[in-house]
Amino acid sequence: MRDTHGDLDRALADIVAIRMQIARDTAFRGLGAATLAATGILALVVAGGQALLFDDPTARPVAFFGLWIAAAVTACILIGFEAVRRSRQVHSGLADAMVFNAIESFLPAGGAGLCLGLVFARFAPDQLWMLPGLWQVLVGLGLFASARILPRTVPLAAAWYLLAGLAVLALASETRHLSPWLMGLPFAVGQGLLAILIHRQSGHGEGLADGCTDGDADADL
Repeated sequence: MRDTHGDLDRALADIVAIRMQIARDTAFRGLGAATLAATGILALVVAGGQALLFDDPTARPVAFFGLWIAAAVTACILIGFEAVRRSRQVHSGLADAMVFNAIESFLPAGGAGLCLGLVFARFAPDQLWMLPGLWQVLVGLGLFASARILPRTVPLAAAWYLLAGLAVLALASETRHLSPWLMGLPFAVGQGLLAILIHRQSGHGEGLADGCTDGDADADL
């Protein structure tokens, strides 16, 4: 009886491992272009609001970063909700594994960004001007790390975030002040670029699917 239960446990473990491997080798199609574009617009709105409300964002770092963290959390919730919904439609039984792989790929970069914020706030508050550029670099690295499961054009957006982050660090080093636009514009452009790339890829995928369907129909005839 124990051997039977052991064999069953091993079989179930093998099935889970196979599903995870298939999920790793399958392109993740859970990202929605409209949602990504909306998060880019959100970045512009926050940047514009801060530019109007804050005369000197450097003097109010808690309010400055608090609004951006709230915007980032909102964007993650929107993207996550859309990813789960689309994955269940597109990936069916592999949906949970696909979403888990996507989170797993981006999690190190996200965790590093959180830790950097905490360390700078606690031990180097006079260097907080570096955070916007560093966060953009980390988003780029996270997208590069996720490239194996995302559409093949996504590294273009990753390269944008990486270069934009380095440029923001260079520009901010001249004044060492916080700027809403140095935070918001790179994210707005990056999310807009991601939306375009995902939209083009989804259209291409649908075209391929239609072609396969037409081919099957011709074969049946």
